[in-house]
Amino acid sequence: MQGNQKLNLSGERFTVEYSLFGTRSDVEQMAFAIIVEETVEFPYDLLPEGEIKDQIVGKIEELTEVGENHFKAVISYAIEITAYTVAQLMNVVLGNISMMPNIKVERFDLSPSLAAKFSGPRFGREGLRKLLNIPTRPLLCTALKPMGLTYKELADMAYQVAKGGIDVIKDDHGISNQPFSNFKERVQYNQEAIEKANHETGDKSIYLANVTGRADELLENAAFAKKIGCGGLMVLPAHSGWDAVRMLSEDDNLNLPIMSHPAFQGSYTVCPTAGFSPFAWVGQVARVAGADMSIFVNFGSRFASTKEECLSAVAGTVEPMRNIKTTFPVAGGGVTMENVPNMKNVYNNDLIYLMGGGLHKAGPDLVANSRRFRELIES
Repeated sequence: MQGNQKLNLSGERFTVEYSLFGTRSDVEQMAFAIIVEETVEFPYDLLPEGEIKDQIVGKIEELTEVGENHFKAVISYAIEITAYTVAQLMNVVLGNISMMPNIKVERFDLSPSLAAKFSGPRFGREGLRKLLNIPTRPLLCTALKPMGLTYKELADMAYQVAKGGIDVIKDDHGISNQPFSNFKERVQYNQEAIEKANHETGDKSIYLANVTGRADELLENAAFAKKIGCGGLMVLPAHSGWDAVRMLSEDDNLNLPIMSHPAFQGSYTVCPTAGFSPFAWVGQVARVAGADMSIFVNFGSRFASTKEECLSAVAGTVEPMRNIKTTFPVAGGGVTMENVPNMKNVYNNDLIYLMGGGLHKAGPDLVANSRRFRELIES
C-alpha cells in the first residue's frame, strides 16, 4: 500500500475519556481496538508508515485503573477526522465500538479549533432566561397529554397551564402527526390558547411544538411553528438524529430555542458498562448539537436514574466547552408536587422542572395545580 499523499493535518487533537471494564490485559486490547476501529478500521500492521499511522490512528494518552476491573482510558484523535460535523464527531467518539461490550464514553474535550466549528445552543441558559424574562428562579414545564384528546381538549389544557403560570408548555413526545392529531391543526389550536392566556395574565408562557417526524418534513414543520408564533421547538434526536437539532438551531429564519427529548436515548445511556454517561449524552452531546434545553430522567421516578446520574447530567450541561454555551437541564419523569421539595434540596436554580402526569394527579383544577407548582418552586 502506498501512503504518500500529504494530508496537511494541523496536529491539533481532541480527547475522549472512556471507561473500560475488564482485566488490564482485556482493556489494553480494548484500547488498541478503539484507536484503530474509530479511525482507519483497517489492519494496523498493513498501514503505511507516515501520517496515517502517526496521526490518523487514535493515540492512547492515558490508561489508569480506577477500580476493580474498571479502567479510565483517554484517547486523542486528529480534529480533521471529525469532518467538523456532529454526525462524524459522534462516529469517532462512539462508532463501531458501540457494538463492543465494556466500553463507555464518560466525557470528551474539544480542542479550541474543533469547538469553534460548532455553534452550540443559540440561546442557552442565559438566552432562554432573557427570552422569558426570568432572571433567577427555576423554570416550570409541562407536557400536553394524553394522546387521543381532541384539539380543543389539548388546547384547553394548554390554556389552563399557561393561565396557572407554567413557563414552558410542550407537546407530549408521542403526539406527532397521527390521523387523529394532525400536526398543523393541533399546533395552531395550542398556540392560540397559550397566546390567549398570556394576554390575560401578562406572563410569557411559550409553546414547544414537537416537529419530529419524516426527515423531509422537519424544516416544514418548524417553519409552520415559527409562522404561527410558537416560542420554541421540541425534537427527539435519538430518532431524528443529532444533526437535525444542529440544522434547526443554526437556521436564522427560525431563531427558536430547542428542547431535546430523551425518548429512545435509554439505548445509549442506561447500561452501566456501555454507551454514554449522562454527563456526556445529556450535557455535552446535546450542547454540541445545539439544544437549548435537554431533558433527563429524574431520580426516584418510574425510571432507573440515580441521584448521582442526575447530577452528572446537570454537570454536563454547564461544564466549560470553549465557545459552546451552557444548556438548560430539564428534570422530568415522575415529578410530583410531593417530590419537588426534595428536588430543590438536590438541584440549584438553573433547572427546568418538568411535571407531566403529576400535574393532573394533584387534582381536577389545572390552573390551581399549576399555581401550586409555581408556588412550590418560588417558596
